[in-house]
Amino acid sequence: MYNNSMDKKISDKVINRLTLYHCILQDFIKSGSEYISSKQMAALLRIDDSQVRKDLNLLSNSGKTRVGYPVKELKKSIETTLGFSKNKKAFIIGAGNLGMALAKYDNFSNYGLNIISLFDNDPEKIGKEVNNKKILDIKDLPVLVWKHYVDIAILTVPACYAQNLADYLVNMGIKYIWNFTPTVLKVPDDVQVWNENLMGNFLQFTYDIK
Repeated sequence: MYNNSMDKKISDKVINRLTLYHCILQDFIKSGSEYISSKQMAALLRIDDSQVRKDLNLLSNSGKTRVGYPVKELKKSIETTLGFSKNKKAFIIGAGNLGMALAKYDNFSNYGLNIISLFDNDPEKIGKEVNNKKILDIKDLPVLVWKHYVDIAILTVPACYAQNLADYLVNMGIKYIWNFTPTVLKVPDDVQVWNENLMGNFLQFTYDIK
């Protein structure tokens, strides 16, 4: 991802930290705080405050000596850098428990992600609604991708169907796949896949537990 205003490449790790800073800033705004320091953010995330300052130097925002960063300005700068204001349309492929849970998560819209609908092949699910989003027949996907100009698919199907559905998505023009399945997908070079490794994250978190 790029920060268009400064033409600097931002790594995935920095993007992840910037989103965490954004969450902290939202809480500070709610509490009425006008300024925040790098030390305060670092303490909450248990990282070094020099790392926070380094990350924030990528933004077009500056702090004030002995005062800190203006909370509202810093929040806006993160939103501009990460493209929150740009609306990104997506479909959820697979209306199982995980797909349903993601459809119910309203905060996606705060980050520019607009989930339009879900798709499945189960006749008992097709036609129902989840959080005002319809569950549609997977057979209708090609037409609706074109109709709504959608290029993001959130894949939440069982592992055994993942690759076939990825091929199906690529053939209809999907360029970005957010993969929640425990499958390493094979896609063309012009298609981007982000693997959400839930079990890998869990094992990293619990590695030291004996």
